[in-house]
Amino acid sequence: MPSGQFSDIPETLGVLDVDVFIKVLSRTLFSPFFTAFIPLLVASQRQQWDAPAVKWSAGWFFLLSMFWSLRFISKLWRNGGSLLYQSARTSWENQIVLITGGASGTGELLANTLAVRNVDVVVLDVNPIVSENYNVHYYKCDISNWEEVNVISKRIIEEVGQPTIVVNNAGVVQGKPLVELSAEDINQTFAVNTLGHFWVLKAFLPGIVKQRFGHIVTVSSVTAFAGIARMADYCASKSAVISLHESLRYELDKIYRTPQIRTTLVTTGFIHTPLFSRSSYAATETPSPLPAWLFHFFAPPLDSHEVVKAIIAALDANESTDIKLPFYAHLVALSRVFPSWVRDVLQWVILQISGADYMMENFVKVSGLRGDEEVVNDEGSKEA
Repeated sequence: MPSGQFSDIPETLGVLDVDVFIKVLSRTLFSPFFTAFIPLLVASQRQQWDAPAVKWSAGWFFLLSMFWSLRFISKLWRNGGSLLYQSARTSWENQIVLITGGASGTGELLANTLAVRNVDVVVLDVNPIVSENYNVHYYKCDISNWEEVNVISKRIIEEVGQPTIVVNNAGVVQGKPLVELSAEDINQTFAVNTLGHFWVLKAFLPGIVKQRFGHIVTVSSVTAFAGIARMADYCASKSAVISLHESLRYELDKIYRTPQIRTTLVTTGFIHTPLFSRSSYAATETPSPLPAWLFHFFAPPLDSHEVVKAIIAALDANESTDIKLPFYAHLVALSRVFPSWVRDVLQWVILQISGADYMMENFVKVSGLRGDEEVVNDEGSKEA
């Protein structure tokens, strides 16, 4: 956790949150392997096999086994796997990874982490990446501009090679109420957050389809599933790329007949990156009405390394998957399938816990500034 943030959180709770409890429960009370021993343990205590304690524990084991079996079968189906053998993991030899927005935050960490594996990494950003790795190749590019992406993509293929893995990570946020958004604000949000995905895929997907292997990672946000005050444009743009991700999956399967090209969707909550560094989430005072330690427990902010670790795990496994971090991201996504009144209650509870509607109240934009926007320093004054 960055220094100075949530300073009133007890030290013992600094790394303790609901996600830790979920991980522990998933390996114990919700693990078929663990619960298989419970009926045997109960029966060994001189209980009859038809005793309620034995039957209930056996029933719980059966339900868990069914649940995890269905999840496993779904994973096999999605990745064209077999019960008899496991899909081959990614061989990093000769892989070329392209990352948009790779000059800072999660993109920068991902680029440098992969570079340590001796993987060639191409970074597209309007700002240069800071890296000591010789195999990180930076190309200045505004991905919201198709003509620029088209020209740069040809240079990349000629100078570095055809990317095999594409991580659409670049993003921008305005942090304004809808009626206060200028036309330039809205155009920039959708041009970077949504159209940028289209332009990068339009430029590099033909080569990936031609070689018939690769991996496309789409970075969205949990805000795609729940509207948040002062983020109407951001939420809409992130929701759009989820639809793009789903359509891409079916095009790869049905049109190009290349199910072996994997697709991964990443939906996360708040991450400590420059993009939201001047929001309430990044400040000492939390936007939630809950005490800081309780807020942190239920709605833990993410560090970039947690997201990078999950993305690299998906790339290593060479499987199409969905990554939702932290745990409450699953609840927000799931809320959409419930009746409207249940969804409203769930969203109210989640937003009350997270304080998301207030996170952008005093937001200052410092990332993705346009030429017509002024820089605001840490003291709140504008700079030329």
